[in-house]
Amino acid sequence: MSSHLDHRVLVLAPRGRDAAVIASTLGDLPIHICPDVAELELQVREGAGTVVVTEEALVGQSLTGITQWLEDQPPWSDLPVIVLAAQRIAPRPAAAQKALADLGNIVILERPVNSETLQRGVASALRARRRQYVAREHLEERRQFASTLEARIEARTAELAKANADLVREIEDKERMQSVLVQSQKMEAVGQLTGGVAHDFNNILTIIRSSVDFLGQEGLSSVRRARYVEAISQTVDRAAKLTGQLLAFARRQALVPVEFDVGAQVESVADLVRPLVGARIDIRVETPATPCFATADVNQFETALINLAVNGRDAMQGEGVLILRVAAVDSLPSVRGHAGSRGAFVAITVEDSGCGIPQDQLASIFEPFFTTKDVGRGTGLGLSQVFGFAKQSGGEITVRSEEGHGASFQLFLPRTSGGDMEANLSPGRTHPEPAHRGLRVLVVEDNEAVGQFAVEMLSDLGHQPVRAANAQEALAILGEDGGGFDAVFSDVMMPGMNGLAMAEILRERFASLPVLLTSGYSHVIAQEGAHGFELLKKPYSVEALAQRLQEVVSVRAQ
Repeated sequence: MSSHLDHRVLVLAPRGRDAAVIASTLGDLPIHICPDVAELELQVREGAGTVVVTEEALVGQSLTGITQWLEDQPPWSDLPVIVLAAQRIAPRPAAAQKALADLGNIVILERPVNSETLQRGVASALRARRRQYVAREHLEERRQFASTLEARIEARTAELAKANADLVREIEDKERMQSVLVQSQKMEAVGQLTGGVAHDFNNILTIIRSSVDFLGQEGLSSVRRARYVEAISQTVDRAAKLTGQLLAFARRQALVPVEFDVGAQVESVADLVRPLVGARIDIRVETPATPCFATADVNQFETALINLAVNGRDAMQGEGVLILRVAAVDSLPSVRGHAGSRGAFVAITVEDSGCGIPQDQLASIFEPFFTTKDVGRGTGLGLSQVFGFAKQSGGEITVRSEEGHGASFQLFLPRTSGGDMEANLSPGRTHPEPAHRGLRVLVVEDNEAVGQFAVEMLSDLGHQPVRAANAQEALAILGEDGGGFDAVFSDVMMPGMNGLAMAEILRERFASLPVLLTSGYSHVIAQEGAHGFELLKKPYSVEALAQRLQEVVSVRAQ
């Protein structure tokens, strides 16, 4: 902040009446008349707006103090000095020139100077000086701002740190609550799944156990014995179907994808479905004029369509319209929180005119064992199988429904060009002639009970089986020359080296040695396929084992 001293006009004119004349000319401006250079130096240090000095007042005087002050001015200051020079003809002496130069920011007015010129010169000098004071105030503000900046930064940093800590705690609390919620939902889903599996398998085991108990009775007639054996066989098939549906939902089934004409396959499925749904349901098939091709497991595709059609039949209570529609689309819709995506797909729509699905149940219909049907009318695995098949095939499934106005399921599969159709439509593999008995078969099975049954099956078929408990033992038995074996029958899931890895080694060592793999479930097979090896799914029958073994041996013999 400037004081009144900062705006004074200091006058140094010690001769005659010069000082009084200058003061009179400047009128009401604050003026301080200095009798000598020493006084001028003292007053400049206290504050001044400008200095008016006569040239002769500087002659013969020591200006060291005033010039040093002028040199030491702060960056914002450049004190204006007005010099009233005497009119002269001869050049100004060197000493006088130096004295003027040492004064810095000077304006020289040669006398005689009229009043207006002097007044304007002083006014201009004072304006310039005021601008310097403004600059001084700005610099002071910046200095004060800088002096408090660090403290304000620390305070603000502390505020942000506290806010960040609060945010972190809030996020952690939300994550903890989310984790608890997810775990609760997971346990609920596991509980529902476990309960459904336990219910269905206990029913299956009840039939098997009861049949076994009856078979153990003395004096059992051959008719009843045959009925119980048939009941066990059918129940085992039901158990195999149940595990297959569970694996389909979990996307862990071993698929055999091929390229096929979707429209033609849908029409074929429609022919299969008509006897299932009854004559009172009108099945309409709508296919495009241009064939649509897709790559997927055809058997699983047919099963998915049949499941959807049967659900539609139940929703219509045996009477209504069931539409099967095929269309080419260029994107997947956004569904279940996943963003849609562009791409070539075939959309297969199964639409019924039934009772529809309540809105609060739509989010749960693809869960395993969830069903809206009455007890005994379904396992709740049909839609979960369709869901798993669609996802594992690289597609999607959506549903639209309004209670009382039917439901529309749309299955999406990756669309292809149809270039592989010729290979897929070529004559399939024919069943070979019955094999000669007496094949030496190496059975590789870590489960002792299952391995023993496999050995007995092969023995009953007239072969000569030898069992190995794991892949390492099997490789040791085969040795460097194959050990004289005609085929290897191996489980996939075993501790240590799995059956698929062993089969790869055998393919390298013994190119002509047939390998037949078997598995109830293998994540390796589900994710990577069987790598070209034949796969017999568990549970298998004696007839299935005999046929598949005959096939692999015959193919290698060609």
